[in-house]
Amino acid sequence: MNTITGLGKYFFALPFAVFGIMHFMGADDMAAMAPGGKIMVYVTGVAHLAAAVSILIGKMDKLASVLLALMLLIFAFAVHAPNMSENPMEMGNILKNIALAGGALMYAHYAARDNAVIG
Repeated sequence: MNTITGLGKYFFALPFAVFGIMHFMGADDMAAMAPGGKIMVYVTGVAHLAAAVSILIGKMDKLASVLLALMLLIFAFAVHAPNMSENPMEMGNILKNIALAGGALMYAHYAARDNAVIG
């Protein structure tokens, strides 16, 4: 069973690596949604990739997962919530980001190995 549950960090990190890559590939399309435009899309893409790498290698993973949770909650309420009047399907994105933020905080609490920065 530990072999199966040990895959969790890889399943958790993989989507963030993909999200990061997608931010670079689709920056023009995402720029209208992001406060700060295209540059913010690139910054958050780097943040996604950095969080994924940090979780995978276990270096500064507690800090990275807490910051990832914060970023996801900001996305939920600053990016997706304001668009709900135009697109009710944004509720799915809000709930997804809240759930992923919860997962990031659980990772920080139960699985993170590097407590050097935020113990």
